[in-house]
Amino acid sequence: MAFTKVLIVSLCVVFLAVKWTSPTFDPESIRGARVLVTGASTGIGEQMAYHYARFGAQVVITARREKVLQQVVEKCLSLGAQKAVYIAADMSTDADPDKVVDFALEELGGLDYLVLNHIGSIDLRMWDGDHEQVQQLMKINFHSYVQMAGRALPFLERTGGALVVVSSLCGRVSTPYVAPYTSTKFALNGFFGSLRHELVMKKSNVSISICTLGLIDTASAMEKIREFTDMSAYPATDAALNIIITGATRQRELFYPWFTQVMALTKDWCPSLSDYMIQKFYKTS
Repeated sequence: MAFTKVLIVSLCVVFLAVKWTSPTFDPESIRGARVLVTGASTGIGEQMAYHYARFGAQVVITARREKVLQQVVEKCLSLGAQKAVYIAADMSTDADPDKVVDFALEELGGLDYLVLNHIGSIDLRMWDGDHEQVQQLMKINFHSYVQMAGRALPFLERTGGALVVVSSLCGRVSTPYVAPYTSTKFALNGFFGSLRHELVMKKSNVSISICTLGLIDTASAMEKIREFTDMSAYPATDAALNIIITGATRQRELFYPWFTQVMALTKDWCPSLSDYMIQKFYKTS
């Protein structure tokens, strides 16, 4: 027990040290920026679109539902976006990821931020051997991210832009009921972590920020998770703002809320404690 207390205190000290040395965010740095946000019809992506609009950015948003995207664009314009347009797209197809990037480049004349946020629909349940669900989620949650990043990187190089990848604590710490989803997030962290090294080694001027999120109070998450856990959820609007700040200040990582970093470190430093905590958080359905 004494070791656990020391571990927790040490992790909190590390967290505070990181926070105190973080770069300062200047909202004016976003004004006029050319931004593409995926998964922006609802939830965190929608809230990011609104924050970028308030900062005076030029925004292209995408998701599958055209009518909802149109409503989000209208609100973005009312909030102060210099430009806001949408393109409906299905990231499970081979063609649409490239089509979305090309559309944004044509509409904006370039790209300063590519914010990859979309995810495929998941059912929370113990894995029953369904390989097709894993393949489908990998296509949407991972392969389309890589495809869009590859398409956009030459243009981000021209502007010294930023690539922002929205991931999850499930990509750092394995949790029950979401094995297919978790596999996609581990893949994201691995690929874009490696790509960040390569860009630095090539002296690229493109930054990569990987954002690790805990449970966020989006409608889709809340609808599915409550049968399995009583964990507190955190506001999507706050998560969205933190993602934007992380990308704008070119930080390598975001952990939101703060304790997600403690949980990630605990998994590495004391895996038996991490396993115990996770299994206590979740109910047996």
